[in-house]
Amino acid sequence: MYTARPTRNQLFAVICLVLALVTVVVYWPITHHSFTNFDDDGYITGNSHVKSGLTWSGLVWAFENTETTNWHPLTWISHMVDCQLYGLNAGGHHLTNLLFHIANTLLLFLLLNELTGALWRSAFVAALFAWHPLHVESVAWAAERKDVLSAFFWMLTLLAYTRYVTSGTCQVTQTDPASSPVTRLPVKALAKAGHPSLHYFLALFFFACGLMSKPMVVTLPFVLLLLDFWPLARFSCSITLSTLNPQPSTKSTARLIYEKLPFFALAAAGSVATYLVQKTGGAVSNDTLSFRVANALWSYLRYIFKTFWPADLAVIYPFPSHSLAGLAIVAATLLVIGSGWFIFLAGRHPWLLVGWFWLLGTLVPVIGLVQIGSQSMADRYMYIPSIGLFILMVWGLNDLFGSWPQKQKIVTLAGTVALAGCLACTWVQIKYWQDSISLFRHAMEVTTDNHVACACLAQALDAIGQEDEALILCTNAVRIEPNYPPGQFFLGMVLLKQGKSEEALGHLSAAARLAPFDTTMHYNFGKVLLDFDRPKEAAACFITTLDNNPNFTEAHNGLGKAYWKQGKLDQATNQLSQAVTFEPDNPQFHYDFGTVLLANSNVDEAIAQFSEALRLKPDFADAHGNLAVAFIRQGRAREAVLHFSEAVRLQPNDPERRFNLGLALLDNHQPADAAFQFSKELRLAPSETKAHYRLAQALQQQNQLAGAVEHYREALRLTPEFPEAKAALDQILSTNPNLLPQ
Repeated sequence: MYTARPTRNQLFAVICLVLALVTVVVYWPITHHSFTNFDDDGYITGNSHVKSGLTWSGLVWAFENTETTNWHPLTWISHMVDCQLYGLNAGGHHLTNLLFHIANTLLLFLLLNELTGALWRSAFVAALFAWHPLHVESVAWAAERKDVLSAFFWMLTLLAYTRYVTSGTCQVTQTDPASSPVTRLPVKALAKAGHPSLHYFLALFFFACGLMSKPMVVTLPFVLLLLDFWPLARFSCSITLSTLNPQPSTKSTARLIYEKLPFFALAAAGSVATYLVQKTGGAVSNDTLSFRVANALWSYLRYIFKTFWPADLAVIYPFPSHSLAGLAIVAATLLVIGSGWFIFLAGRHPWLLVGWFWLLGTLVPVIGLVQIGSQSMADRYMYIPSIGLFILMVWGLNDLFGSWPQKQKIVTLAGTVALAGCLACTWVQIKYWQDSISLFRHAMEVTTDNHVACACLAQALDAIGQEDEALILCTNAVRIEPNYPPGQFFLGMVLLKQGKSEEALGHLSAAARLAPFDTTMHYNFGKVLLDFDRPKEAAACFITTLDNNPNFTEAHNGLGKAYWKQGKLDQATNQLSQAVTFEPDNPQFHYDFGTVLLANSNVDEAIAQFSEALRLKPDFADAHGNLAVAFIRQGRAREAVLHFSEAVRLQPNDPERRFNLGLALLDNHQPADAAFQFSKELRLAPSETKAHYRLAQALQQQNQLAGAVEHYREALRLTPEFPEAKAALDQILSTNPNLLPQ
C-alpha cells in the first residue's frame, strides 16, 4: 500500500509542534516556582511602579527610569503587563518567560530554515537552543525577562532583514556544498511579498525594541554582516559559497557596511547610553584592565566548555581567587588559533566562520572588558551567543561525516543523544530555581568562596526565621569579600533582629558607603535609621537616593517622614506631596501625607488624603484611625466613632485603638460603650494609667462610683503626679464618704 510522504510544509509544522510541546513539558515546573530574592524584588515584588500594573504614570516612569543601572523601558512595561494580568503570582510571570522562550525557539527555526533551506539542521539548532541547560537561567528567572524579550526582538530583526534582502533586486543563487549531490538553493525562492524598504524599516524598528529590552543586543549589526557572508552570500552578487576562495569586491563590502549605518548608529547610541547609566549608577567595576582582559579571555573558554559539558551551573560565578595570567595566555592562544582556522576554512565551510564569530562577537558586551556586577561570567549571557556555537556544531558535524554511507544514522544518533542529555540536565537545573534557598545552596555547592550566594542564602533563611544560620552565612560573606555592599547590608539586618543595634548600624553604614550610587541600599538604610528615630541621618540617606534617582518615589516619601520627625513640616509636606503626585495609587503615601497635614492643622486636606487612602485600601487600619482623629478635631464625633470602630475591628488587640475608640465614645456621650473599650484595653495593657483614668470617668458618668474610685486610685498608684485624677477622686469622696477606706 502506497503511503504519501509528508510535504516539507507538513514536516515544518510537525517540528514546530514538537519543539513547542517538549519545551512546555520540560519547563512547566517553573510555573509553580516562587520569586527569588536576587533582583526579583527590584524588578517586580518590591517595585511599586511595576506592581501597580499598566498605568500611564508607570509608562512614563519606564522611559524615564534608570533603576538597575540599565535603560530598558520595554522590559519594565512587560513586567507591568504581567502584574496587570497575574498580580504577584510568580507562576504567571514565569509562564510569560516560557512563552517568549518558545516563540524565540520557533522564530530561530523559521529564520534558519528560510536562510539555509536545511530543515533538519535548522530544527536541531532550534532544539539545542530550546533545551540547553545554559538557558534555564534566562527562562526560569523572572527578573531575566530582558533576556527572552530582547532575544524575541533579535529574532524578529533578523527575519525582517532576511525578507528585506530576499525581496530586493539583487537576487543571489546560493549553493549548499554540504548537500550531496550539490543542490542549488535559490534565495529568490525565499523572497516574500512586500517592498524591501518596508522590511528594512521593520528591521530597524525591531532592533530599537531590542535595545529597549536589553542593551546586550548592540552587536546585532555585526551579525547582519556575518549573515551577509553566509548564508545570504551578499558580498558579491556573482559569488557562490561553493567556491573555495570567494573574493568579495571592495565596492560590495562598502555598500553592505553603508547599508548597516543606521543599525550601527542605534547600536552606538545604545552603547553610550548604557555605559553612562551604568557608570553613573556605580555598576562599572574598578578592577584593573589587565585583570578584566584576563577574565574575559578565560571566560570565553569557560562558556564554550559549559556549552559542551553543562555541569556545575550556578546563578552566580565568583571571580577566581588565584591569578588568571597563565589561563588567559592559554585562552588567548586557543582563541587565536580557532579564529585563524575558521577563517582559513571559510571558503569551503563558511558556517564555521559565521558561527564562531557570532559567538565571540555577541559576547563582547558582557564578557567583562567593561565589568558590570560581581560575577565573572553568567549563564544568561549565552542566551543569544550560544546560537552561533550551535550553528558551528550542527553544520560542522554534517561536514565531518561528508558523504559517508552511514552519515544519516550516525548524525541522527549523535543528535538524539545530545538532545536527550540537554533535556535531562535542563530538567535537573530547573529544580534549583524553585526558590531562593534551593538556588543559592546549589550555587555554594558548585562554587567556592561565593560571597554573593552566601549573602543571598542568608537573606532567604532570615526571611523564614532561621536567623542563626543566616548570621553565619552573612558573616562568611563579609569575610570573603568585605567590600560587597549587600553582604554588609544583610549582616546588618540580621544583627538588628538579634538586638545588636550598634553593630548592625555599623554594617549598614558600611554598605551605604561602599555603594554610593546604589539608590535601593541608601533608601533601605534610611528606613532603618528612621525606625531608630534618627531622622537627620535618615534624611541624608534619602537625599543621596534622590540625588542618584530623582524619580525614586519611595525616597520622597521617606524624606518627607524624616523631615516630619525633625519638625520641618513645610519641607515634609513638599516631599510627601511629590510622592503622592508621582504615585497617586499608593495608599501608604496618601496616609503619610495626610498625617503631616493633620500635624500642620490642615484638617480638611488631611481628611481628603485619608479618605483616598481608604478608597485604595479599605482595610487600612491606621488610615481609619487618623481619619477619625481628624473628624474629632472638626467636632464630628459620630463619624469619628465609626472609623475608630473599624480600626478596632481590624486590629482588636491594639490597646491604642481601644483607647481612641473609648475617648470618641465618651465625647459622643456613650459612657457604657466607652467603659467597655477601656476595660478591653486594660486587659491588653493593665498598667496604662490613662486607660484607668478614662475608665473611671466613664464609670462615674454612669454613677458607678465604687468602680470609678477604684480606677482613679489605680491611676494615681501608677502615676502619683496626676492632678486631674486626684481632683476627680477627691470630689467623689467628699460627697460620698462611705467610699472612703474603712
